[in-house]
This record gives sequence, C-alpha cells and structure tokens, in this order.
Amino acid sequence: MKTPNLENLREQMNIVIVGHVDHGKSTLVGRLLADTGSLPQGKLEEVKARCARNAKPFEYAFLLDALKDEQSQGITIDTARSFFKSKKRDYIIIDAPGHIEFLKNMITGAARAQAALLVIDADEGIKENSKRHGYMMSFLGIKNLTVCVNKMDLAGYDQKVFEKIKTDYSKFLKEVNLEAVSFIPIAAREGDNIVSLSKNMPWYQGVCALEALDAFKKALPKDEQPFRMPVQDVYKFTAQDDDRRIFAGRIESGTIESGAEVIFLPSLKKSRIKSIESFNTSQKEKVFAGQSAGFCLETQVYIRPGEIMCKVSDKLPDVSLKIKANVFWMGKQPFVEGKTYKLKIATQHVPVVLSEIVSVMNASELSFAAKPHVDRHEVAECILETMKPVAFDKALDIPETGRFVIVDNYEISGGGVILSAVADQATSLNEHIRKREFDWERSHITPEKRAHKYEHKSALIVLAGQIDTGKQRIAKALEEELFRLGKFTYFLGISNRLALASADVKDKTLSRFEHIQQLGELAHILTDTGLILITSITDIDEYELNMLKSLNHPNKTLVVNVGENNFSDQGVDLLLTENEDPKIAVKKITDLLIRAVVLDPEYYI
Repeated sequence: MKTPNLENLREQMNIVIVGHVDHGKSTLVGRLLADTGSLPQGKLEEVKARCARNAKPFEYAFLLDALKDEQSQGITIDTARSFFKSKKRDYIIIDAPGHIEFLKNMITGAARAQAALLVIDADEGIKENSKRHGYMMSFLGIKNLTVCVNKMDLAGYDQKVFEKIKTDYSKFLKEVNLEAVSFIPIAAREGDNIVSLSKNMPWYQGVCALEALDAFKKALPKDEQPFRMPVQDVYKFTAQDDDRRIFAGRIESGTIESGAEVIFLPSLKKSRIKSIESFNTSQKEKVFAGQSAGFCLETQVYIRPGEIMCKVSDKLPDVSLKIKANVFWMGKQPFVEGKTYKLKIATQHVPVVLSEIVSVMNASELSFAAKPHVDRHEVAECILETMKPVAFDKALDIPETGRFVIVDNYEISGGGVILSAVADQATSLNEHIRKREFDWERSHITPEKRAHKYEHKSALIVLAGQIDTGKQRIAKALEEELFRLGKFTYFLGISNRLALASADVKDKTLSRFEHIQQLGELAHILTDTGLILITSITDIDEYELNMLKSLNHPNKTLVVNVGENNFSDQGVDLLLTENEDPKIAVKKITDLLIRAVVLDPEYYI
C-alpha cells in the first residue's frame, strides 16, 4: 500500500504584516524566519558577516531585503514574500510597505492574505498609518488580526505602555467593526515573545507571536464554496476538422465535473460541460478551485471573455447595473461623480460612473463628511453604475468576485469591496436621454411632414456581425439601391474598428463605449432629419446594441445580423448568411423596410 505524502497535506496560510514605517515589520519577519529555523543554511551567518565587513550593525530586517531598491533606500517599497513553517502549518508572509505613498502596494498584498499581524512601536505609539492599516484590514474583511506592540525594550518593558496602546487601539478597532484576536508585547530585535514567552515581561501571560499565528482559524476551503470561473478567453479551433470552442479561465472557487450544467453571467446563457481540457495532461473528470482549465460545451453559446461561468445548481452571483461598495481612492485626481472610469472585477472590464457618494471617511481620524468627490487616501461608501450589467458576489462571501479596481487615465486609482447590488436600476443613460429630449428645440417640420415629403419614414439600419462577413458590402449596396429608388439615405462608413484604430486606444473598453455613444447621438440627429441611415458595426454585443437603440429613440432602429447570430431572438430583425449575395441581401432588407418603416398606407418605399 502506498503511503500518502503527509508533507503535502499540511495546511497553508497567507499572512500580511502591516504597520507604520519603522515600527519594525521587517525585523519581526526576519526574527520569525531565524527563530523557526526557516532560513537557508548559512544565510544568517552570511548576512551577519556582510554587515561586519561593512562595519554596519546587523539587523534582522536585512534578511528580507532582497529587493535592490529596498537595500538602496532602506524602506520596503513592494510586498515581499517569505516562507516559514510551524509545527501546525506552512506560512507565506507578505511584508507590506508602511509608507503612505505605497499604500496601494500594501492593499494589494493584504488582499491576498487570510490573516494579519499589525505592528505598533511601543515607543512612538499609535500613528496615523496604524489606524489607516487597521481600517484596511476591516475594509478587506480580514478577521484574523493580532496586534504586536513592538520595541518594548525601548519602553523599558513597561506594562503600562503596552496596556495603554492595547486600550486605545482596541477602542479604535471597535469603531471600524474589528476586534483583534490578541495583543502581544514584543521586542522583535531582542526576540522577546516571538517564538516563546520572554522573561523580560513576566507580567504578560498570553501567547507568543508564533502561537498567535497557529491560533488563527482558516476559512472554509475554496473547494466547498459555489463554483466561479471568470472566463479569461474563448479559443476557437478550425484546422484539421478540430471545431472545438474552449472556454478557459482560472477557477476561483468551487469544484465542477464533466456533465455539469453551467450558466454564464451576466448573459444567462446555459449549456452543459462536454469535456474538461488542459494542455499536455491526461483527460480530467473534475477540477477544483485554484486550477486553470478549459471547457468544451455540449451546445455552443456565444459569450465574451469577462463573463463568470457558474454551476446552475449553486447559489448564483448577483447581476446588476448598480453596486453599493466601499471604495478606497488612491488616484492623483479626485474620484468625481459623472466621469467615466473603467471597472475591473475579475476578468470583467466595463465603463463605470460614480453615481452617488453616500459618505466619505477620513481613515485616520474616522470622521465622516458629505463631499461631492473622494480625495486621495479617502474611503467612501458609494453607488457605482456600470454601462452594462456585471456579475459579482458580495466580498464577504467570495472575495475573488467581490473585489474590484477602478482605472482612471490608464492607472489603477481605486480599489473596493462590493457590499450589495442596488435594486434601483434607473440609469444615467436614460436620465441623459430624458434631459436631451426635454431640452431639444424641435423644428416646425414634423417627422410626419418629412415622411410625406421623402415618401418614407426615417430609420437607423445596423448591420452587425463579425469581421469579414460581407456586411459592409451589403450596406453600401443597400444605400445605392435606396438612392436609386429616390430615397433620402446615407451610408455612414465609420466602423467601430476604424474608430478604435484612430483613437488613443490604450483603453479599448472606454474607447468602444465612447464610439457607441457618439454613433447613437449622431444617428439620432440624422434620423430626426428623416434620413434612412445605414451603418455596420463589428462584434457589437446585445447591451451595446440596446444602448444604440435607446440613444436613437424615438426613431426606429433595425438590426440586420450577418453570419453567426450571437443575439437573442428579440435583438435582431433580420438574419443574413455570411457573405450572402448582395442583391439577395438588399432585396431582403428592402422587404423588411417596407414592413417595418412604411406602416401607414400613405407612405411607401
């Protein structure tokens, strides 16, 4: 009988070390590594010898300073990872920077942690960053928190100093809905209360730092949570009779097996897993959280990367246009209402606007203010509105699909956690259209008079489909035929591909949104003149199409899909095959126009 490898069965935990600069985070980590025998053989002696050669006093923090910038500047500028083992489990320590300028790096590191050690200098006391970092732990939902009051040797190992910091900081944590599992007086440099209790503080009867780590409780295994796989890409094979379409991504939670019924959100498209694909490995029947995998489905569905694949039998994520969230802003420019940003949740990228600021909090003073914007390093409870529906979980349920970042001007400027979906689905687009129609100075020439003059009503005709399906050739042929018939028509040849190519397209998500918005406004003006406007758009999805229809309202929009149909039955007025004969295609569209545009007997086309 084969003996199982017990080493591989050991529990693992990610821990982040946070605290104000120079309060001793790196020294604490270095001491943990040294005192638990986790350093490579000879490493400690090597660093001590190097310090001696340079006439430099040895510091345990030097053990972590692997980054060149850290060594040159003497500060931690990025999260550095270290590994050590206790008798109970394996640990990955994320040493997060304490400078406020590197707060983004601290949050990035802390977001991957299941527990935290927060370090406060006994001599300096509680600093602004001590509070800010405490709030961040609450913000990120980290419940396993131990506060290490460091440099007790500099405070004469005085119990009163420790108790005062414990009392004051406990009060602060309570205000941010967080409670530390323990407070420990330590002297990291001297090794007091790190892996064993110190004789220098006989008044302390609690646990040492290593015991506190082992006492942290692990969250439920990811495998036991609902299945979530944000789709990273869709691979379509065509060569050598291989017609597979593989939906690939990293499984963030749950398990799934061949034959399981799946649903993609937010599109709500369903299918069943035919096979589980992976590169250069044997066929799998089941995959788990933490693995990357590809899936072939029994019935093909069209979705874009960014959707979340879920198991139909599991509790599903929320789908909404509006999100209530806590946002931490780090951008150079304030976070303002009405401006369009980019929201990234897992693999979803969508335009987003700050719809409402519920409250803004100063994280160091815990004071609330009513402000029209969120400044750098402030935390705010906000309502965000996306330009198309997004799928998400509450951050406390599944953090991987409940946390997000906000991009402003190509830089990550904010991060946040989702609190809930917002039931009110009134959108800024509808409000914009309402105001536009209200402010519109109408001509005395009514649409009916124009229709009588031109002998047809106006319409926007959108030819949709993938690239190289012949839709633009059909659009031009349609314009020529309508013009030959004496109709008031125009082919708008600025496709979205051309618009994106000519724009500053470092951010294609926002450029595409702006293009659809501009096209909709232009179409509304031109169809208001009585024109039959014809255009073609590559790879437009249902949400973008609805946005175009809304902007062109109350004028009519007709959708002709060329090639593979990726829309629902309600989204398309006419289906054409790929590279269909333009003459036949034009006849079909003209028939559609007669049915759809010339509704009244006195008008004809």
